[in-house]
Amino acid sequence: MEDCIFCKIVRGEIPSAKILENEGVLAFMDINPVSKGHALVIPKAHYATFPEMPMEVFTQLGEALQRIGTAVGSQLNSDGFNILLNNGRAAGQLIDHAHFHLIPRNEADGVMSWPPVHPYAEGEMEAIRALLVGAV
Repeated sequence: MEDCIFCKIVRGEIPSAKILENEGVLAFMDINPVSKGHALVIPKAHYATFPEMPMEVFTQLGEALQRIGTAVGSQLNSDGFNILLNNGRAAGQLIDHAHFHLIPRNEADGVMSWPPVHPYAEGEMEAIRALLVGAV
């Protein structure tokens, strides 16, 4: 068993405000919400990063995210929601247990906006695409 904070929450060693729980997934309220209803959806098994998760775990997480997203719209009157996964420190992952944020959104809530774009130089997109295609 891992000693991370999310594993402790899964084991019941740290309390959480649970929203949904099944055999493979736990969803609970984020204690530092970006908006009211901000939820964390995690695999119960410890996977430090997203690429480590088996596809069946990702499927279970997707089903939970869909159910909670639907509830956010109907129960919190949200206009929409963001689903966010920070993978690795460079992407803002602070806890080494893969997890999704589901953040309820409303028009003009000022929560976040898409950052400025960084256009490709001539030929750069094709070169990067080729690298990715070769690795996939």
